[in-house]
This record gives sequence, structure tokens and C-alpha cells, in this order.
Amino acid sequence: MVPSTGQPRLLVLDGHSMAFRAFFALPADKFSTANGQHTNAIHGFTSMLINLIKEQKPTHICVAFDVSDDTTHRKAEYSAYKGGRNETPREMSGQIDLIDKVMGAWGIKTIKLPGYEADDILATLAAMGEKAGFEVLLVSGDRDAFQLITDNVFVLYPRKGVSDIPRMDAAAIQEKYFVTPAQYSDLAALVGETADNLPGVPGVGPKTAAKWINLYGGLEGVLEHLDAIGGKVGDALRENVEDVKRNRRLNRLHTDLELPLTLDDLAEPRPDEAALEALFDELEFKTIRTRLFALYGSEDVESAERETIAAPDFVVPAGPPSWVPSWQRAPARRRQSPSTWCPGGSARTRPPWPSSVTMPPSISTSPRRTPQPKTSWRTGCAMKARQRSCTATRLR
Repeated sequence: MVPSTGQPRLLVLDGHSMAFRAFFALPADKFSTANGQHTNAIHGFTSMLINLIKEQKPTHICVAFDVSDDTTHRKAEYSAYKGGRNETPREMSGQIDLIDKVMGAWGIKTIKLPGYEADDILATLAAMGEKAGFEVLLVSGDRDAFQLITDNVFVLYPRKGVSDIPRMDAAAIQEKYFVTPAQYSDLAALVGETADNLPGVPGVGPKTAAKWINLYGGLEGVLEHLDAIGGKVGDALRENVEDVKRNRRLNRLHTDLELPLTLDDLAEPRPDEAALEALFDELEFKTIRTRLFALYGSEDVESAERETIAAPDFVVPAGPPSWVPSWQRAPARRRQSPSTWCPGGSARTRPPWPSSVTMPPSISTSPRRTPQPKTSWRTGCAMKARQRSCTATRLR
């Protein structure tokens, strides 16, 4: 249950991060158009956003996208930044641009800034939102966003695909990493970040880094007490101190970018139904459009939903007169328990007789037993005698 704070709520998504999460959550071979365009990332991203809007009830929404890695200031400072990543899967081709088109038809603003990453846009919007009295929800699969968490800023970090996205607050970061959100970047500088190709201090894991940070009050305090840290990890830290400083410069997110939009521009996005219908026709999406329009109270959608709910989920087969129970008159190979075909029945009891039907006196309401053939008294005695004779023979 999402707490109601009475504040306006800003929802900001890291477009690239969540699109790739959606891509790997859904099989590409199951989502493609007749023209061969794969759509699994588009479908997963759209479905995820529908769920987030329904559950989080934001008043303002924005999606931030990365630009080419080669143009970022981080790449300019460290050429190996994000190096070693696998090539983008062929099936992902064109899906980011199509997600951007879906957002446009949906009325949701998107932002790209040359030289910066989506994380920097999230950081700037978080600072703007908190200053304006908003509750801010940042949806990202990048742990660098943890440094932005405050009393009014939270990170929705995907735990499994794009369907399980719990809210991370300061207590959750403290419990998992043993540092505050503001200190998470210090910990990442010491440990390194594989996804960004930022090597950490050899032999130093999260627990050791957290111990140093808590002991000396942060990364600056750790660097001021280099000589006090002994052992092999102390030697490794002193040998790699420049890498640690570089990591900290690169993982610090910018909170003061000049954005082309204001918070007011992000308020209450409304879909262009005609544009979305045309785009979803092109993408060959069917049920997801019903879910999306239902968010905005479309009368046609509500009518369709009521029709679906009211439709019967069982059919009484035609056959003999209605006063004969169906379970008795059905062919033996198709007989079913009353509970499987009638809402009034159960596994042990038959459904009640309709009040409008008068049951003939010759028909019993209890299950009919198969009649047994009659035998005479003499025949019965002869059969018992034969049974006793056979028993005596076996005993010998």
C-alpha cells in the first residue's frame, strides 16, 4: 500500500535502464510484428509504467534517456568507462525509439541531454522536486541512484524483471549496505562498479568498505587516515588511491543541470487516444491498450470490463427435461461433478431443484442405484454350497 502524504508525487524513470530490464524479462521471440520488429522491451516497459501509475498514483511523470556514451563527460575523463559491455542485442534494435514514441502519444515528457546520462537527469529532477515540496520516486536499475535517497526521495529498484519493484528508503540502504544513502557513493568508489567498468580496491568488499566509512566518517576521512589502515587491504588501498578518487568523481550524480522542462510541464499527462491506437496497431498490441485507457476512465473500456465480468462462465447442456439432473442424464464418458457445471452445486451435493419445476413423484432426488438381479432361494443355497466346497478344497 502506497502511503498517502498529501504531497504532489513526481515519478521519474531511467528510460534506458528500465527498457533493458523489460527486454530481458520477456522473450524476444514471442513479441514481434508481422514486419519483424521485436516489441518485447516496448511491451514490458509500457506494462510496467501502467502498473506504476496505478499503484503509485503520481501527479507528475517524466522519462529520462541516455545519449551516446561517447559524448558523456565521464567517457571523456575515463576512456574505459562502461567498457567491456556486451553489444546491444540485435532484437533490441529500434525499441528505445519506439518507447519514446509511445511516451509522446501518451503525453509523458521525455528528456535527453548531450554530455550527461539519464541518472544525472534523475538527480536534477529529484533536487527540483524535493525543493518544491514533492515526494519523488526514481525508477532505476542503477545503484548509483541510491545516493539520491532522502526523507522525500525514494528509489524504486527492480528486484525481478519489471514486475517486482520495491521502494528503497534510507533504512533499506542502511540495512543492506551498512552505510547511509549519502555515503553509498563512497562505498561504491572503494568497491568499484562492474557495470560501469570502474575497478575497486583489490580485496575490499562492501563490508570492509562500510567499516572504514563508518570508522572515519566517509571517504574523505578514509583517505586522510591511509597510514592507519594496516594489512594487505591497507597496502592495496594505498596503491589504488587514485583509482578510488576517480571512481568517486565519476559516480557523483549532477543535481544542478539546466533542463528544457519545468515541473509544471510534467503534470497530469493525458494520452492522445487516436495516436496511441494507431501506434498500438502498428506494434500489434491488443490487451495492453485496454489497460492503459482504463487508467483514464474511458467509458468504452469500463463498459467492456463490465461486459466481461457479467459474462457467464458455464453452459448448461441441452438434453432431457430440466427436472432430470444433468449429472444423471449426461453420457457416462462426459459426466462431471455438479460443482464443475452449475454454480449451485458442490462435490458432495447436487444443485437444488428449480422452484418453478414440479418434480414427478416417480423420480427420486437421491442418486439412482443400479438394480441387482433377483435369485431364487434354491439357487442361492446351491451357490453357497459351491463356495464352501471350493474353500475346503483350497484348505486341503
